[in-house]
Amino acid sequence: MTEALTHTDFKSDIKPVWCPGCGDFGVVNALTKALAKMELRPENVAVVSGIGCSSRIPAYTTCYGFHGVHGRALAAGTGLKIARPDLTVIVTGGDGDGYSIGGNHFLHACRRNVDMTYIVMDNRVYGMTKGQASPTTEPDWESKLSPEGTGLREFHPMVIALSAGANFIARAFTGDPNGLADVIVQAVRHPGFSFIEVLSPCVTFRPEQRDWKKIVKPDAVKPTSDIARAARRMLRDTGFDLGVLYAGTRSPYAPRGPRAQRDVRELEARFAL
Repeated sequence: MTEALTHTDFKSDIKPVWCPGCGDFGVVNALTKALAKMELRPENVAVVSGIGCSSRIPAYTTCYGFHGVHGRALAAGTGLKIARPDLTVIVTGGDGDGYSIGGNHFLHACRRNVDMTYIVMDNRVYGMTKGQASPTTEPDWESKLSPEGTGLREFHPMVIALSAGANFIARAFTGDPNGLADVIVQAVRHPGFSFIEVLSPCVTFRPEQRDWKKIVKPDAVKPTSDIARAARRMLRDTGFDLGVLYAGTRSPYAPRGPRAQRDVRELEARFAL
């Protein structure tokens, strides 16, 4: 009988290098708790990321990890899940990596509905590159790099995810790692493409986000599989309503035709010059 693992079994020996108070610490804690709760094994899980503070997460777990290039984490995760459907694939990233450089991949990952989970840590700023406005930054947020604000309408990821076809959509907060862990469990277990927007404060460049803990609140509306009802719910969204918005019934993407298992050497020979 295999011994049950705890969340510490999913944490690597590498010490996180985030700023003190960074919300991403809560994501690592929640993710490892969720993996233990689902009774998974590190060798059966792959964590994929792009570039950014949040994209360091694969190094902090004992699972298989892939640290890709900026904005391309979903492309790598999609290929991995299709090639190895037996693996639990979790993609992590931030609002800049996911919605700006990787925005096109985000749209089509929702549309394809491959069975994987996408966790985006949204702090509404480019933290690693010293505080530029991101796609989700408020238009009137003033900084040294945008002293009069951007004047641009912010990106609404949950609206985009719903309209593009994501099969599971939720929002959580890093200040509640146990609640976030529960949402991750639901997302991983739900078939198809699951998207979690995680409010993750950047206390270095957005110190006012410390007050998010006073603003976030559980949404009173229960999850729905009705896309029209979910859309109506988004019309009154404050950006701080937590919980599962939508749990759809679309079947996950599956490659057409038989999938023959090939030896690696056979595959190499096909691409030899």
